[in-house]
Amino acid sequence: MDTRKLKYFLAVVDHDGFNRAAEHLLVAQPSLSQTIASLEKDLGVPLFHRIGRRAVLSEAGRELVGPARLVMRDLDTAQSAVQALRGVRSGRLDIITMPSPGVEPLTSMIAGFTRSHPSVRLNVQAAFTPEEVIESVRSGSTEIGLAGSPNPIRVPGVQVLELERQPLILIVNPHTDTFRPGTAIQREDLAGHRFVASQRGSLMRWLVDDALARGVELEIVVEAAHRTSILPLVLAGVGHAVMPSSWAPLAHKSGLRTLLIEPVSDLDVAVLSRKQDLTPAARAFLQVAELHANRPEEPPHQHT
Repeated sequence: MDTRKLKYFLAVVDHDGFNRAAEHLLVAQPSLSQTIASLEKDLGVPLFHRIGRRAVLSEAGRELVGPARLVMRDLDTAQSAVQALRGVRSGRLDIITMPSPGVEPLTSMIAGFTRSHPSVRLNVQAAFTPEEVIESVRSGSTEIGLAGSPNPIRVPGVQVLELERQPLILIVNPHTDTFRPGTAIQREDLAGHRFVASQRGSLMRWLVDDALARGVELEIVVEAAHRTSILPLVLAGVGHAVMPSSWAPLAHKSGLRTLLIEPVSDLDVAVLSRKQDLTPAARAFLQVAELHANRPEEPPHQHT
């Protein structure tokens, strides 16, 4: 089995069909089909079910995706290692991140990384749960993952570097700012206010739901799955928002006030990676992450 066949197989998976995969690979579609048929013959099992014009992974195909990605990643590692000996600092680094860590600390770490390694191309994918990040790193789909969770992440076979703790803050709707002066409020102070909330399962939504369960009379006006919508909605006067402190600098630049919510709930942010067989680019990124983790701790972002 040669790696070209695996590359073509993964292209069909990632581009959801033979036509788009052929366009991406810049090959004729019949040539791609013949290569996949040859791979299926090598393995003795069908990898796709042809349903009309669609190609749906078979059970064997689903099982092959993870190992195929690891083979291609190991090939990249070998090539990058040789390039590093020649002084070439190029290549590609695949990262997956949850929304809030993707604002910070990912932005600062990418800025530091690209200054030192300007020829490395970064591909940043999105995840919404720690489980998605863990699975992506474990399967080899990505090398680096950023996750935020209420408690420190502990996963067998995955290296976890704790980066920081982000306290939850209130981004205040400027049209209904009736909170007293200061830098912090109690959860009971949320009573009588309208909120833009993230989807269930997030720590931010848990705090809002927990306040409701404890008898704090607040109202959820909008439930936004896309966190990028939350800050514009607050700016538009739709409601307040509970978010991790990573969003505070953007809120302040937009002219919004933020308040620490007490008692404090923290989002534990960590960077995840495989324990071995990392590309030089991934190892270099982890060095940047370690510098971030070891920097002097700053006070929570507050703005009155």
